[in-house]
Amino acid sequence: MGTMTRRAAVLVAAGALGLGGLAVAVPAVAGVNPFASQVAAVWGPGPGPGGGDGMGPGVGMGPGGGMGPGGTGAGPRSSAGMGTMTRDGSCLGAGVTAAKGTLTQEQQATLATMAQEEKLAHDLYAAFADAYPVRIFDRIAASETRHLTAVRALLDRYGLADPTAGQAAGKFTDPAVQATYDRLLAKGRTGQAAALHVGVEVEKADIAALTAAQAGLTAPDVKQLYTHLLAASQHHLAAFTSWSTS
Repeated sequence: MGTMTRRAAVLVAAGALGLGGLAVAVPAVAGVNPFASQVAAVWGPGPGPGGGDGMGPGVGMGPGGGMGPGGTGAGPRSSAGMGTMTRDGSCLGAGVTAAKGTLTQEQQATLATMAQEEKLAHDLYAAFADAYPVRIFDRIAASETRHLTAVRALLDRYGLADPTAGQAAGKFTDPAVQATYDRLLAKGRTGQAAALHVGVEVEKADIAALTAAQAGLTAPDVKQLYTHLLAASQHHLAAFTSWSTS
């Protein structure tokens, strides 16, 4: 596995594809910080591994084959048709093809916080990939890099600042996000099983945040992105659950 330095370099390089030198600060929207509210509502004390449909080792979650250790097949395509999911939890492709729409100020702020969420997941999984000899962390960290690139591309499209621009691995501009990262990193460093449980916790929180973000959303491109990210998080949750219970 690569070092944290190399992973950070990959993440920065990915960001260059969609940013064009945007500023770091999150847009101020009447004091609204959707991610901070998600921290309060979702990121409570870390839960144990969550359940899922047919998530035992090697058991398929749909057309294409197995999810858990020893599973076979490439896995199902995402519901958005934007990328192929693989049995180790990674997903390939996150391009947005739908047209640009209109976002409210709150929806703009939510899109910006999605970049922080994707970076948080990437940085945690990359750290765990360096610590533990299981491929799931490395593969899903790579998926999160592609997801962050897709979010950044839409931030650029809507002329919004990227709160993750220029931030080193494990560093966040939002104190609530930073505190969440630090807590989950410390928890995951207590052992491989704990790190897998952190993956479950992160993906459950992502699913809740993405589901809430779609309420009232009309912009076709952002809807397409969130649909893909939601499908990916569901797939990642299934993979982490499979590994943590095997």
